[in-house]
Amino acid sequence: MGFLPMGIDILPPSDDRIFKLLLTSPEGKPALMDLISATIKRPVVDVIVRNNELPLQDTDEKAERLDVNCKIDDGSQVDLEMQASHIQEDSDGGHRNLKGKSIYYLCDLHSSQPSKGVRRYDKLAQTYQVTFCSYTVFPNLSDYVNSFSMRHDTNNELLSDAIHVIYVELSKLGDIIKKSVEDMTDLEKWALFLQYANIPEYREAVNKVIDSKEVLQMAGSLLMGVSKDERERAVYRSRRMYQTDMQSNIATATDRGRQEGRQETTFAIARNMIADGEPIERITRYTGLTREEVESLDI
Repeated sequence: MGFLPMGIDILPPSDDRIFKLLLTSPEGKPALMDLISATIKRPVVDVIVRNNELPLQDTDEKAERLDVNCKIDDGSQVDLEMQASHIQEDSDGGHRNLKGKSIYYLCDLHSSQPSKGVRRYDKLAQTYQVTFCSYTVFPNLSDYVNSFSMRHDTNNELLSDAIHVIYVELSKLGDIIKKSVEDMTDLEKWALFLQYANIPEYREAVNKVIDSKEVLQMAGSLLMGVSKDERERAVYRSRRMYQTDMQSNIATATDRGRQEGRQETTFAIARNMIADGEPIERITRYTGLTREEVESLDI
């Protein structure tokens, strides 16, 4: 029935690779159709996955395409991706790099439509870029789903519904998981499954959600199959170790840079004090440098 056993270690469907494995397997087509339908809010009766390659050995994310690029029955294009870990950003909290990435993917996909022969621009298929994100992108917005299209800057008049960017923030489900399953939307159920399926303390709540939809029972069965696959577990561990090592290396380099920057600032202060004729005892007291370090400085 797809229920998740209480005492079993389950791989997270919020991992970008696991996410793709679930949605691009041949058995997962109904689940993919249902997830797309719940996200773009219209029925989907067929879907074609256009990039289903996952390398057999590579665990370096740069070698993998982890988005799910689809074409649905009315010709619309939908690209689904799971943003499992924080993308590198400026420290202002604007998430402009992630937003820029979404826009880049969206525009690239929309402009890639066939151009042979006479083609009216108003007849191009709609394109959706959907990002399921495990962290908060819009802290000032309470909704966990935020959709954007092309509208007038002042009066909100729609210029075109040809392109859409949709963010599903899985970090904002705290109130939703408290709702009764009967009151949940299909997308809320999917979001809860993606965010909490691997977390033991939420297993009972997730199983209630799975029980409410046949396609989620299918997704649960697929997730259990992936979780029992020793090779996939090894790949998951290797990728997590690689990412952790990369984060550690970046943090170490950042800390070293800060330390070197602080040291250069201290030396500059000491040089200025020497130039002003301050005694060495005063310089060492204010800067924390030793007498030997101060005497060794070039003025």
